[in-house]
Amino acid sequence: MFIIDLNYIVPLERLDAYMADHVKFLRKYYKLNVFVASGRKVPRTGGIILALADSKEDIENILKEDPFYSHKLAEFTITQFLTSQYHPELKELLKG
Repeated sequence: MFIIDLNYIVPLERLDAYMADHVKFLRKYYKLNVFVASGRKVPRTGGIILALADSKEDIENILKEDPFYSHKLAEFTITQFLTSQYHPELKELLKG
């Protein structure tokens, strides 16, 4: 599993101009069972995405499709971790 940490590097007004496209990107990868959860940080300085993938390189390639990445609106940090414990209802998703 991966934690993708976004830190916004432009004013929110500029970021919001690409929000609809960013949400479309997120929905694509929810449908493909790559993204597990996502949301804004509080305060609104960035966001977090939890993702499932075989490698960090896979995540890096996926992020290239995000308008926040392609328009240089945010910096991205990717952290991989091994799930040793998780909610039982996530079991089927984690098998995929």
